[in-house]
Amino acid sequence: MGLIRVIFVVGAVLALVPPLIWWERRLLSWMQDRIGPNRSGTITFPDNFPLKGLAGKKVRTFGLIQPLLDGVKLFFKEDITPSDVDRKLYFIAPAIALFPAFALGATLPWGPTTGLYGILTPIADVEIGVLYVLAISSLGAYGLVLAGYASNNKYSLMGGLRASAQLISYELAMAMSVAAIVMAVGSMKLTNVVAIQEGPLWGAVPWAQNWFILTPFGFISAVIFLIALVAETNRAPFDLPEAENELIAGYHTEYSSMKFAVFFMGEYAAMFVFSGVFATLFLGGYNILPVNWMALHEATGAGIFKFLSNANYWLAPLVFLGKCFAGITFFIWLRATLPRLRYDQLMNLGWKSLLPSASPTLSSSDSGSSAPNSTESLADGPPQSEPWSSATSST
Repeated sequence: MGLIRVIFVVGAVLALVPPLIWWERRLLSWMQDRIGPNRSGTITFPDNFPLKGLAGKKVRTFGLIQPLLDGVKLFFKEDITPSDVDRKLYFIAPAIALFPAFALGATLPWGPTTGLYGILTPIADVEIGVLYVLAISSLGAYGLVLAGYASNNKYSLMGGLRASAQLISYELAMAMSVAAIVMAVGSMKLTNVVAIQEGPLWGAVPWAQNWFILTPFGFISAVIFLIALVAETNRAPFDLPEAENELIAGYHTEYSSMKFAVFFMGEYAAMFVFSGVFATLFLGGYNILPVNWMALHEATGAGIFKFLSNANYWLAPLVFLGKCFAGITFFIWLRATLPRLRYDQLMNLGWKSLLPSASPTLSSSDSGSSAPNSTESLADGPPQSEPWSSATSST
């Protein structure tokens, strides 16, 4: 069973990379007022096709298979390995860069804890989930540093050093913003973080959920965490480790073929998984809206709220997936909008702006005024979410 869960996580993360690449290319083309990929993937139906409306016609897929064709292209490109590299580190670096996405994807609660569709959600419910996220997310930088060091190239080495310095600069602010959430929840389990956000908003509005982004300290923490998240994934405007006009291609200058593709997959997989982390910590996880449909149903007796409660349960994975894609859209929007920062601006933002701004969130979350819920009621674990149809059958 454990092997099946591992295969499920790895397969799910890898399967989502091509749609993410396609989504970025299409969205960037729209933002930059150009066509973008729209030729590859045309489907031609035969003249004897059963549906007469499609018989003999060509249907465009708007370039949906373009990422797959790019993967085939990279697979068949010549695999060049420089003669003077540290071969062991050179080959293991791409795998290390890809590993955090798989390790974090297994811990994210993408559905109710009752085991939606017969699958345990999350795949691995770690007791120190938040600490685990911070620890594993920092491992990706080791792959970049090793790639720069092992390539025996001054531009690659500079890119690796920039990646490590950038990670250190923004990881502290990220950790402090997350520490505020841990202090408010009283637990490090990610399932408990989601369960607390299902409580009444500010402890006074029973029909609304207490998503942390709707609380004063949570909103500040969310902004800090989001900025640090972009820097941690080395995305624009924080893509200094691979600045083309300064470092050619940065840490993967000497990589080609599938080794380069693994770095490429690692970047997009990290964007998706970290978007899921943000949704879990600040956006109520798999809940579609900050609304307590159960409370509304009990207060009004309206059947529509019972239906929406059922829908929120069964559509939880799709809701979580949609929030992750919304995070990806934010990454793409930043890339199309903001120019790359200078290195001194990058460091000043991390040390002189984000880190001091994250400090007050600790005291405000500790006061308890913005986080009325407590994990004292979760001593036996988070509440086991269930659809309304079964929850009301016993009453």
